[in-house]
Amino acid sequence: MSRSEIMNAPVLEARNVSKTFVTGSHEVKALDTLNLSASKGECLAIVGESGSGKTTFANMLLGIYPPTTGEFFLDGMLLPARRNLVLRRTIQLVQQNPLSSLNPRRTVGASLRLALDVHSIGDRPGRSLRVGALLEEVGLPAEYAQRYPSALSGGQRQRIAIARALACEPEILVLDEPTSALDVLVQARVLRLLDELRHRRNLTYVFISHDLAVVRNIADCVAVFERGKLVEQARTQNLFSNPAHAYTRSLISAIPIVTDEEDELRRTMMEPRHAH
Repeated sequence: MSRSEIMNAPVLEARNVSKTFVTGSHEVKALDTLNLSASKGECLAIVGESGSGKTTFANMLLGIYPPTTGEFFLDGMLLPARRNLVLRRTIQLVQQNPLSSLNPRRTVGASLRLALDVHSIGDRPGRSLRVGALLEEVGLPAEYAQRYPSALSGGQRQRIAIARALACEPEILVLDEPTSALDVLVQARVLRLLDELRHRRNLTYVFISHDLAVVRNIADCVAVFERGKLVEQARTQNLFSNPAHAYTRSLISAIPIVTDEEDELRRTMMEPRHAH
């Protein structure tokens, strides 16, 4: 295998994945024979209307739900339905609402330290230093370790949630509407941070979103879900300039060409990345 083939080999694959939920005598097929992949270091966006199966896919990728049929592969190796601690560390989640995902009774430092303790990352004395380094990596002073989530803004809390996911040294981040609860300016800054972290750490993102303006500016590749089916997957520029499926065209036609908010986001995303 050539070097270019190795670099483009999928880090994540879903092969013929389906999910059916059973409630009493009623069956609901949430995902139907899904095949998609993401390469190392790229941002794969998953878009679709409510009920399209985006969150179900994310939960199966995280090991919360087992597939009814089909399989997931990470770096070419089968991902079992039951994940051990090592595999749970490899794929981390950043949720939509950080206030609900952070324990209000724990300081920021305690929340970050817990992730390090659970996964036995570093020695005990070094973990406090690691907490400070994580905070600085997401653009917050190390002294924020002493604060509680209620004392932080929405954007700061989301940075803490990102730092907590990064503490585990993951390979893949699942980002479930990570900026939808933030105002436009804060959203742009958090997206810029995510973009910098992805390139700095060579992370792979699975970016769940309903906001195609955001997707157009951050994703390398887009997968479009409709009623549990993957109807289209393409490079972002190709998908927005020449969508192949009627459902994709309807989603794209519903967004403005460029709003003031997207223009601000685009300017922020195009600024030179910080040197580290």
